[in-house]
Amino acid sequence: MYNARKSLILILVAGFLITSCAGQSPSEPTPDVEAILTAGVGTFAAAIFQTQTAIVPPATATPTVTPTATATVPTPIPLSSPTASATQLIFVAPLITFTPVITGTPPTANPTTLASGCNNLLLLRDETVPAGTVFKPEENFTKTWKVANTGTCDWVYFYHLVFISGDDVGGRDPQRLGKVIEPGKWTQLSVNLKAPKAPGKYTAYWRFADQSGNVFGSTLGVSIEVKASSYP
Repeated sequence: MYNARKSLILILVAGFLITSCAGQSPSEPTPDVEAILTAGVGTFAAAIFQTQTAIVPPATATPTVTPTATATVPTPIPLSSPTASATQLIFVAPLITFTPVITGTPPTANPTTLASGCNNLLLLRDETVPAGTVFKPEENFTKTWKVANTGTCDWVYFYHLVFISGDDVGGRDPQRLGKVIEPGKWTQLSVNLKAPKAPGKYTAYWRFADQSGNVFGSTLGVSIEVKASSYP
């Protein structure tokens, strides 16, 4: 750009000097100043065009990147073999079994399942002769239980106790109720017993029954020990 400007100035100065020169022959034609200026301007324009062309860098083609889908194959995860190796330790907990020992009257877990029709009975507690009570051989005693009518109908006169299992300590005859017990009420049931002659431990069980002999409710039990006297 600087060189083109300098050339234009030199052309203009040269034209001016030629027109003003006094030693020029009168027979020679006078140079056309406008033609000289026009030629100088054309030269200047060409120089500018060449300079701009040299400055502007050629266009470079930009490559187009086309995305390519790449399938990713999952890497399998190794799993441990279920087969025990030589370095694995297997512990087996011992099986512990507990055997409950029942003394006296066995508990009833769910008395409602022991109902017979509208009749049911729940043992509240032993009133006399706790489990393990000691008696002399052939000693008489009375066992009494406190019970509740948990059914939906009355217990009436001919309801009675029935011996169901155990040792022979008496009480085999039916013990009739002799009164009316309404649902939700409690009463006492008793049976007269006699200790066996031989020393040892004895257990017996009874259940309550209606006038037709259908037993129902909790099991009522007695558990005693007979010991001979140490004195003659």
